[in-house]
Amino acid sequence: MKKTQTGFTLIELAIVLVIIGLLLGGVLKGQELINSARVKSLATEFKNIQVYVYGYQDRFRAIPGDDRAANTHVNGTNATPIAPDTLGNGVITGLWNSVTVTDDSYLFWQHVRLAGFAPGTTVVGDANYPPQNSAGGRIGIQSVASFPIAGMTGTFIVCSAAIQGRFAEQLDVTLDDGVTNTGSVRAFPDGGNAWDADIAGAEENNNYTVCLAF
Repeated sequence: MKKTQTGFTLIELAIVLVIIGLLLGGVLKGQELINSARVKSLATEFKNIQVYVYGYQDRFRAIPGDDRAANTHVNGTNATPIAPDTLGNGVITGLWNSVTVTDDSYLFWQHVRLAGFAPGTTVVGDANYPPQNSAGGRIGIQSVASFPIAGMTGTFIVCSAAIQGRFAEQLDVTLDDGVTNTGSVRAFPDGGNAWDADIAGAEENNNYTVCLAF
């Protein structure tokens, strides 16, 4: 009695392997597109803050956060003024991630929001007041002169935290020279105190703070 052959033929196996290859390729390509979109979003956030500074300066002839007349420039008395001797000198005092409501770097966000440049609450002290980047980390601005890590040049520095190492590298390629411890864009591990020269291996999954000077 003739036996009926069971199992897959070589042609059927080849077709299955081709389909699996196409599916894997599609998944990898999709992930690549997602990563590219994330980097573009983070890069746009850096550029937006520069727009806020230049737009506010062009309209009011003052730096947001450092505006001596902010309470008359934007929505009357809603803008919180601080000691006059720290205003109007072209310096954004305080750290980029400050939670002190009298720091220029903190008031920066109230001024640009009241002026209509940026979205978000204008109520200082509100839990949702500190701005976040698209990675869920804090983003902010301060003057380069008072930045705790040396090496950056320019007037102001924008920093954005909680960015995975692989995205930090891509951001540097997108915005600068591709080297994370030189140029106008640099990165350091969240909570660190030195620029990282080479984000590689396991570090690509660690969180970094990326900073842009201008």
